[in-house]
Amino acid sequence: MLQTLRIRNLALLEEVSLDFESGFTVVTGETGAGKSILLGALALLAGERADKTLIRQGAAACEVEAALHFSSPARIDALLAELDLPPCEDGLLLLKRSLPREKAPRISVNGGLATLAALQRLGEAWIDFHGPSEPRRLLKDSCQLELLDLFARDEKELSAYHAAYRSWREQLAERERLARETRLAPDQIAFIEAQLAKLDSLDLSEEAIAALERDHSRLSRAQELTQLCGALENGLSGEDGLTSRLGALLREAHQLEQLDPASRPLTERLHSASIELNDLAEEIRALSTQFQFDPEQAEQLAQSMGAWLEARRRHGPDLASVAAAREELRRRLEAQGDIEGSLARLDEKIAAAHRATLGAARALRAAREKAAKELAKAAAKSIARLGFKKADFQVRLVPLAEPGPQGDCAVEFLFSPNVGEAPLPLSRIASSGELARVMLALKTVLADLDAVPVLVFDEVDANVGGEIGRVVGEQMAEIARGHQVLCVTHLPQVAGLGDSHLLVEKDQSGERAVVSIKPIHSRRADRVAELARMLGDRNAKSARQHAEELLKG
Repeated sequence: MLQTLRIRNLALLEEVSLDFESGFTVVTGETGAGKSILLGALALLAGERADKTLIRQGAAACEVEAALHFSSPARIDALLAELDLPPCEDGLLLLKRSLPREKAPRISVNGGLATLAALQRLGEAWIDFHGPSEPRRLLKDSCQLELLDLFARDEKELSAYHAAYRSWREQLAERERLARETRLAPDQIAFIEAQLAKLDSLDLSEEAIAALERDHSRLSRAQELTQLCGALENGLSGEDGLTSRLGALLREAHQLEQLDPASRPLTERLHSASIELNDLAEEIRALSTQFQFDPEQAEQLAQSMGAWLEARRRHGPDLASVAAAREELRRRLEAQGDIEGSLARLDEKIAAAHRATLGAARALRAAREKAAKELAKAAAKSIARLGFKKADFQVRLVPLAEPGPQGDCAVEFLFSPNVGEAPLPLSRIASSGELARVMLALKTVLADLDAVPVLVFDEVDANVGGEIGRVVGEQMAEIARGHQVLCVTHLPQVAGLGDSHLLVEKDQSGERAVVSIKPIHSRRADRVAELARMLGDRNAKSARQHAEELLKG
């Protein structure tokens, strides 16, 4: 949950630090008071893009920072590890975003520098915004299908279908590509065969290519290498080399040993050194012979190296690229020899993949059909609480002619707000107020399945009022049993149900407007005054009595 939020120099707000509680928090204030500043600060921490016009005039930078606590941080820690960011300590996630006027923006997560993309990924995990446009999403087929799948908990079936569908479509694309290929002309075939012959003449193994490059390097510097080996060999075994000089030393060591037997270990070590130097001289002599290439061998080596360099220029900078090019050339020639056969074999694979896709689609559809009935029943019950006593809500699956990216069926939400009227698609009958209530009902039903801990509702109650406004507040309070809910509202019926209450005010008495945000839930008199204002007159006795009743309720 969101524990603390600190905002500095954002729009008209100079500075505020807020502590949040779990449960249902309402945010109220006059129209234009600046409630959007609070939502804007949360949006910045969720990774929303921003420009420098947000910085308060006269300030060098605006800053937003927050602390969130997760009782079970495993999921958020796994995401932090994926993003290469520091883990939470004691379940605490620290976010900070700074937007300077003259410098580059800066983002930190748990003290580590982060990118905007990383902040967006984290935002998806901890906060979900539902604004005034949210109900209009219900008109989209994709949104309705997303809500049904969330309720169905069909991640396993959906994942299996996606894998089968992807395999089927990839093979269809391969067949289309192959079918589009025209038969190559004789000169094209001859060119490919010549290229393939050149590549086949090379041993494209890592060991062979390494030996080729080594031997070619030796050939190009053979004289220099031979001279160096000769100098080393002469220094070791020549007339005045180390081995001959070491022989004289050995004789003297034997004489020392005869006079003093205790010196025998020294003689043995000197003898070992003599043997090692003789072996070293032999190995250098053998190495020098490898630098002596006969003309035929040198010519063959030059040709092979030339072929390898040409292959790299044509097909890629490394061995893997050249080997892949060789296989592609071979495949093209083989395909030319049996295009129809290749298509027939591919058709068999496509048919099998299509059957697998249909099977996965049936399993997915079965899960959705079962969930559709349960979702319709639960949503209808929730909708009835929002004032539609005789409404009818249905979830209908619509078969598709061919499987699509999300299955072999679409979903359609049907709604009838009045008794005796047949339910029709939402896009054909629902007003904005009806859509808002249907969306809120669905959110209530799906709340327990939503893993995002913080839900923000921005005036989703704008098109309702009266008794229904109270029910809307009760629905959001119900959602707040399993989530931390922040709701910007103009309805006193909703505001009276909040566990916490933030008041946003704009003061224009001075030379420049100043926005303030303060908690008033601990001061009953202030809260009664705010609810009375929302009811029409903060000074009216009747409004204040009504406000008291709302708080008692």
